Amino acid sequence: MDLTVLGCHGGETRRHRTSSFLLNGVVALDAGAITSQLSLREQQKIQTVLVSHAHLDHIRDLATLADNRCQMGGPTLDIVGTPQTLAELKRSFFNDRIWPNFAKIETCSGPTIRYVPVESEDSLQVGELIVKPVPVSHTIDSSAFLISHDGGTLAYSGDTGPTERLWEVLNETEDLSALIIEVSLPNEQSKLAIDSGHHTTQTLQADLEKLDGHEDLPIMLFHIKPVFQAAVEKELARIQKRNLQILQLGDEFVF
Repeated sequence: MDLTVLGCHGGETRRHRTSSFLLNGVVALDAGAITSQLSLREQQKIQTVLVSHAHLDHIRDLATLADNRCQMGGPTLDIVGTPQTLAELKRSFFNDRIWPNFAKIETCSGPTIRYVPVESEDSLQVGELIVKPVPVSHTIDSSAFLISHDGGTLAYSGDTGPTERLWEVLNETEDLSALIIEVSLPNEQSKLAIDSGHHTTQTLQADLEKLDGHEDLPIMLFHIKPVFQAAVEKELARIQKRNLQILQLGDEFVF
């Protein structure tokens, strides 16, 4: 499984892009930075977008991706998420007020977008991948994703603060290859972290203790807020006995 980092920050500046990752060139994991980072040809290759939750920094480029896709004549783009997340996209985003309802706009190959619901902890075949959403703790309905292919599983936390079920599922996953997990704020911003449903470095470290073994597991960190990036990186450097890596735009990995 190939992974390219399109966006990995908790805010945006000239040098920061919000959450979005590309798997095997055809599946996007959240949509914070798809059209801003990919050519039209690369965008047209995307078959599916997995949406962890309906906050704007994870869905924003669904709007421009759907618009480009319609003008290119398709093919239909599948948007995968829990029923709650998809309901929010229909109600608040693709609603013919904020943005056109591209589920009703046809191209030569069918509707521009198609909603594909998957219940929490059910598995769904997405091309060559098996995808399973797992609930995490955020301010709205939000899911991690376990993405399996060819004997390995990549876990992606989406946005979360301290949580429980994700770690139980990860401890049951024998072929875990890597974990992408958020950390947004420094420890001095603990109240903001609680209010916004995010990790500080301290709560991340505490949650990582819930992961049995896996001392060498690649743990890839994203969603650092640009305002606090230096402070968060300084605190992360003190965490011992974990294989931590702060993701950067354009990073590429093979699992």
